[in-house]
Amino acid sequence: MNITPQPQEDAPLFADLAGDFAVSFEFFPPKTEKMDQALWEAVQTLAPLEPRFVSVTYGADGSTRDRTHQTVARIAAETKIPPAAHLTCVGASKHEIAEIAESYWNAGIRHIVALRGDPPPGQKFEPHPEGYVNAAALVAGLKAVAPFEISVAAYPERHPDSVSLAADLDNLKAKIDAGADRAVSQFFFAPEIFLRFRDRAAASGISAEIVPGILPVSNVAQTRKFAGQCNAEIPLWMDRLFEGLDDHPETRPLVAATIAAEMCRKLYAGGIRHFHFYTLNRAALSYAICHLLGKRSVKV
Repeated sequence: MNITPQPQEDAPLFADLAGDFAVSFEFFPPKTEKMDQALWEAVQTLAPLEPRFVSVTYGADGSTRDRTHQTVARIAAETKIPPAAHLTCVGASKHEIAEIAESYWNAGIRHIVALRGDPPPGQKFEPHPEGYVNAAALVAGLKAVAPFEISVAAYPERHPDSVSLAADLDNLKAKIDAGADRAVSQFFFAPEIFLRFRDRAAASGISAEIVPGILPVSNVAQTRKFAGQCNAEIPLWMDRLFEGLDDHPETRPLVAATIAAEMCRKLYAGGIRHFHFYTLNRAALSYAICHLLGKRSVKV
């Protein structure tokens, strides 16, 4: 006689994690009053998840310098979330960067995301004649200004300007050796890509924390554009999961949240305890993913 096992009543359909993980979020500075309102709605929605920090990006050619500063300063003044300001080498001398860093320190900002930065579209990166040649030099320069906490970028898949994965690791090690506290990765879409990268980094002598960057996907066309700019591979299976949803915009975020949550669960099983979400200034997807993983809001 065959008896079909009955599920236990307390067995969750989507088992959440133990809650022993941290989250952080990335925003970009708003260009308009409407975008500013949307950003602050996102910050207020995500704040109860007690993020480890939130970062604010810097324009590819340094064009958002003032807006980045204003946004970070407001987060510091009006919330309990530790803010991190992006700062790049592009289009600025060492003296100018020192002035910017000092203004952050004086405003109470203690965390900087130090990046080489991207040149204007269609151009190759050229260091400022009186500036820093790369992110490792920038890290060392910032540490000379003040004892900032510094995060840097890491690339699980080869950086577009790099000759090899090994060269990427050498560059990452140089940034850590210069004083960076952690690395936050470029986004990726398969957990094994990140876990292999983390293991290669450890084997090369990099002991600093490497945090996976998670980009929730609801617009595949937009994501494909982002991925093309940074050599991130989009798996065919992900394309198939979004197939046929062009006319169902309300369904795409549901699929996106499930995909990202499952990837985070696999990363957690691989030992990861901090997830950094690229929010695109929208809170709903990141909040849903955190909820699926067991991260609950606290009253603030």
